[in-house]
Amino acid sequence: MTSRRVLTALSLLLLVTLPVLGQQSPPPAPSPSAGPEVLVLGTYHMSNPGRDIFNTEADDVLAPRRQAEIERVIAVLQQFRPTKIAVEADVNNDRVGARYAEYVSGEHELTRNETEQLGFRLAKMLGHETVYPVDTDGEFPFPRLVKYAKATGREAEIDALMEEGGKDSEALSAYLASHTILETLLHMNSDEYAAAGVGGYFRMAELGEPWDWAGADLVADWFRRNMRIYTNIVQLVDSPDERVLVIYGAGHLGWLQYAFANNPNFRLRKLGELAR
Repeated sequence: MTSRRVLTALSLLLLVTLPVLGQQSPPPAPSPSAGPEVLVLGTYHMSNPGRDIFNTEADDVLAPRRQAEIERVIAVLQQFRPTKIAVEADVNNDRVGARYAEYVSGEHELTRNETEQLGFRLAKMLGHETVYPVDTDGEFPFPRLVKYAKATGREAEIDALMEEGGKDSEALSAYLASHTILETLLHMNSDEYAAAGVGGYFRMAELGEPWDWAGADLVADWFRRNMRIYTNIVQLVDSPDERVLVIYGAGHLGWLQYAFANNPNFRLRKLGELAR
């Protein structure tokens, strides 16, 4: 058979089969997987420890108005019925569990930290024996990125990213000042906010070149840390009925959500589902 006849035959075959394929019913959408559920709650640092590059200036969560707002946040989170609560503290930090036990017994007064204001309060309300630190430290070679930018005449790009981050931090501070804590957390846990947080890192990854991937290496190290946190969370799961609430700085939100959303053994939940 000549090449022309082969092409003609293939064309006729497509004309015959495409309408048939078009008439087929689309495959059914996959149903939400049964099994462990994880809700990652991205927060601002209520005690403002100053560890982030772009940090939000937090107001006083111990003020009576803010305490009432935190009670509302706790009521919303309670709807998730978490069986375990994971918090942003070093995975080897035994002091977190000890402080929680002291809080339950009345020997410890809550600090401003979100681990205690949200994690301890909700855990005690639900009768949990402890809370679970899952954090791990990691490399964040930002000075190397700055050095690369200076050496290649791309300082303006770094400056623009820094300026943009500072404005975002100021905007979040202003939002918090004029909204409740729950409203602020809903804003911070929106899909758009989480995506923007991840997107900022990928913009840093643009700074680099073959054999000096300064930005890409920074993002890879950040991803490595978040994957280690993810593994620490996964190891808390003991049964298919587990529901783990993860309370973490919002800079980790999109990365951790991505990890659980792509694990078919887990069902990712979000704050917005509970506050409708």
